[in-house]
Amino acid sequence: MESVQIILNSIDKVKSFVNTLTKFDCDFDLVSGRYVIDAKSIMGIFSLDLSKSITLNIHSKDEGLDEILAELKPYIVEE
Repeated sequence: MESVQIILNSIDKVKSFVNTLTKFDCDFDLVSGRYVIDAKSIMGIFSLDLSKSITLNIHSKDEGLDEILAELKPYIVEE
């Protein structure tokens, strides 16, 4: 499992983020405080506080992880 911090600060970003994730077969979770939701769920994402960065857990076998991270680059917060 790989974890990255992301920011989704607009409706358009949320829509394109979910569309990006649906290209991949693996599971993705968003963690915000004590809440864990399916990152492919638009309704679930809008239930979170989007004014702060959110942790994205990528449940992927190692193959394809580089491709996933490359696709998610626009959303990842550089620390």
